[in-house]
Amino acid sequence: MQRLAQLRASIRQVFFGNQAAVDKLVVCLLAGGHVLIEDVPGVGKTVLANALARSLDATLARIQLTPDMLPSDVLGVTVWDQQHNDFEFKCGPIFHNVVLADEINRTTPRTQSALLEAMNEAQVSIDGTTHALPQPFFVIATQNPFEFEGTYFLPESQLDRFMMRLNLGYPSPEDEARVLSQDPSRTALPQITPVLNGEELLELQAKVPQVKVDPSLIDYVVKVADATRNNDQLQIGVSPRGALALVRAARATALVHERDYVVPDDIVSNIIPVCAHRVVTKTYMHDADGVGASRIMQQVIETVPSPV
Repeated sequence: MQRLAQLRASIRQVFFGNQAAVDKLVVCLLAGGHVLIEDVPGVGKTVLANALARSLDATLARIQLTPDMLPSDVLGVTVWDQQHNDFEFKCGPIFHNVVLADEINRTTPRTQSALLEAMNEAQVSIDGTTHALPQPFFVIATQNPFEFEGTYFLPESQLDRFMMRLNLGYPSPEDEARVLSQDPSRTALPQITPVLNGEELLELQAKVPQVKVDPSLIDYVVKVADATRNNDQLQIGVSPRGALALVRAARATALVHERDYVVPDDIVSNIIPVCAHRVVTKTYMHDADGVGASRIMQQVIETVPSPV
């Protein structure tokens, strides 16, 4: 998959941090999901999202979400056209191939929920009319999980629409030195040119369901999901939609590694980014940084034996 290798290399020209996060972002894109990037300010969340968007020959919209935004500011609005004596729909920024929703937890639940139908059905309904979104359609949302003043927790139903939740972490000393010396967000980012167009991406996405998954691996995913539903530390376990997202992510991971079949590690490596944000711990209803849920999911991985 030369195009995928070029896409990953293009992103890595700018983002010097967690390279595993780059691969997960590409996996999520291939699987047709959406991604939530959580971490403290200044570790490259927006740079990573912009690097991906610029590497695709597709339309991009960046939405800086604020407490005073209305759903119509994201989705669009119907206005009266005096010249044609009729109502006309004005598209909002959601009508792009790649949508960067910056600081999603800063806007109200009403506006957050406006993204639900768009992310799940690739369409929006306004004034009784359904409008299809352009394809491919990919939402990258960012948030700071440690800032609480003037923010709104994403409800569980909203979190479930994200295929993955990624934490970038701080870069290694070597990578941070490269950032300080090269300042890639100002020098390399503007120079990025597309390596993959929308039609090619859709073709790659169509190959993901064709990747073979052995019945023993399906059984493993079922056991992992069941283990979360019967875990004493969890109030809510992984839903069937979460299990399906895990299988899709495993298929996309196999495709990234140029295989037409899934191996156990394709599933294991995706359990925490795909499932940790879908469970609710009994200790805290809102696991701010996902540490508690990730720790429990790691215990599940160690408890449920995977096929060899």
